Amino acid sequence: MTKSRTMKAVLIFTLATAPLAHASQIGTNTPAQSLTRVRILALPATQQARWLTYLDLSQKQRRADKATFAAELKKAGIATPIEPIHNPAARSIPLDRDSAWYATPEAERIAQIIVSFQTPAGGWGKNLDMSKAPRAPGEKYGPDNVSKLLSPGDYDTPADPDWNYIGTIDNDATTTQLNFLARVISSSHTPSSISYKNSFEHGIEYLLAAQYPNGGWPQVWPLEGRYHDAITINDDAMADVLVLLQNAASGKGNFAFVRDGLRRRVATAFGLGIECILAAQVRANGALAGWSQQVDPLTLVPVSARDYEVPAISSGETTGVLLLLMNELPHPTAAERRAVYAAIGWIRATAIQDFNWHRTPEGNKLDPESGAGPIWARYYQTGTNKPIFGDRDKTIHDDVMDLSPERRNGYAWYDSAPTQAFDRFAEWSKQHPESQWKQPVSLQSPLLP
Repeated sequence: MTKSRTMKAVLIFTLATAPLAHASQIGTNTPAQSLTRVRILALPATQQARWLTYLDLSQKQRRADKATFAAELKKAGIATPIEPIHNPAARSIPLDRDSAWYATPEAERIAQIIVSFQTPAGGWGKNLDMSKAPRAPGEKYGPDNVSKLLSPGDYDTPADPDWNYIGTIDNDATTTQLNFLARVISSSHTPSSISYKNSFEHGIEYLLAAQYPNGGWPQVWPLEGRYHDAITINDDAMADVLVLLQNAASGKGNFAFVRDGLRRRVATAFGLGIECILAAQVRANGALAGWSQQVDPLTLVPVSARDYEVPAISSGETTGVLLLLMNELPHPTAAERRAVYAAIGWIRATAIQDFNWHRTPEGNKLDPESGAGPIWARYYQTGTNKPIFGDRDKTIHDDVMDLSPERRNGYAWYDSAPTQAFDRFAEWSKQHPESQWKQPVSLQSPLLP
């Protein structure tokens, strides 16, 4: 790894240089950059063509999607688009029923609703309730997902409030719909299965088109700009895509219907995605650590998302990536094994013992409690492994109690999720002992421009 990239990872947020009103304020969050033509043209000449092609495809698809919807409104004689029902999760699409249920009329009804809400590009919007009725002519592809707490200069301000998260992998969108369709296709033998297969393939093509040249996925595609263009590890978004692609590439179980040619392309995309995951692992003080919530698509350096979501190593996202690597790679390479051992080491080093994060009459607090833990902070500063916290005014703190009550009580600043990685590692490490990867592995990724 180059010295400049290491320093970027450590100094990704702007450190305060003047005396601060609160001793625990250590910096100010800075916005993530959109993927733009100007940024691409700053790359080495050999890297530019594939990124420019990708950006052009995204822009053309976005225009085509909006034009298709505009034509639909005109044909239906509708001046104001219909707002769909908002559901805060993908819970209207059950993936936990027994196989027989997916051949029932109820499952087919949901499958038909899913197909109706598929965007022209092939993805789905987030927070859609797909348990009620198919999309009507003139109904939006996604509900109103604009934050109700926007402030001036908010990083979450959409470029187009009427076309926000239209095609996304955020909040389990797109991957949930495709997994559901696969279950219905494998269980049902009705004539409708043809339309479900077509929708599934269109959705897989959407994911293949959305994949960056270096293997990552943006949160929203066609690209929406700002932090939505970042490669999104947050909330298992990229991991969910990779697990889906791995299953589709296998051609087994619910995915036996996937065509051989498509399976081969999906397998290639999966391999490139894993390479990107390895390349995005944060390096600190010359060693591999964990992963951040999102990284810049061109530099793979951690970047911010919302005003209070800082560019740092994230314990939750590190856990998700570890489970992906340990569960989905039956024959891990030396580099993959090294990544797992390093991240497990980082989780072990950042565990917090004898403290309890709990709700009190005064709000959430971190209090000493003998025998409590382990727990982990959501964010750790790169290089110091110091827990850090962001607020809606973009300030960064090293004390959670210095946050505004709204943010301190409205975000999961501590949890115990990394214990899942320890539990899985106990078995995984028996199959892949440390001696198998202890050989020189370059920290410099070939995926970097």
